[in-house]
Amino acid sequence: MGAGTAITTTPLDADALVRALDATGIGAVATFVGLVRDNNLGRKVLHLEYEAYEPLALRGLELIIAEVSEKWPAVRLAIHHRIGRMEIGEASVAIAAASPHRADAFAAARYAIERIKQIVPIWKHEYFEGGDVWIEGATADPDNVEAREKAMKAACT
Repeated sequence: MGAGTAITTTPLDADALVRALDATGIGAVATFVGLVRDNNLGRKVLHLEYEAYEPLALRGLELIIAEVSEKWPAVRLAIHHRIGRMEIGEASVAIAAASPHRADAFAAARYAIERIKQIVPIWKHEYFEGGDVWIEGATADPDNVEAREKAMKAACT
């Protein structure tokens, strides 16, 4: 996998994602890696399965990169999201934001994960002791200004 966007069944490698970004003029790289945790809402989680409508999910990730470029023009961003079965501790999403300055790298990475949760059609199926449930998933229209402002507020506070 290279930089940019990817929806994949392959285990994620945040270091490779960072190395794939153009480092010219870069002074900071912020990464975010979302991991499968062993508990949720007081339940012992056994594993997760993610599903996506891949063509639309990739368009959503590309839209997020475009939004980041609009707000932070010097930032280079890459986002990879895994689908399929994942065990506890495995990475489900990896984001790398490279920038001349650390503040923009941190803000862009935070903005990206907030927007993924809002607009990218990826759904999580959680298996826990005693059952399973579908949780989370995109609910906002990509053009919803209020949702975009909420993500911006979370990224910049």
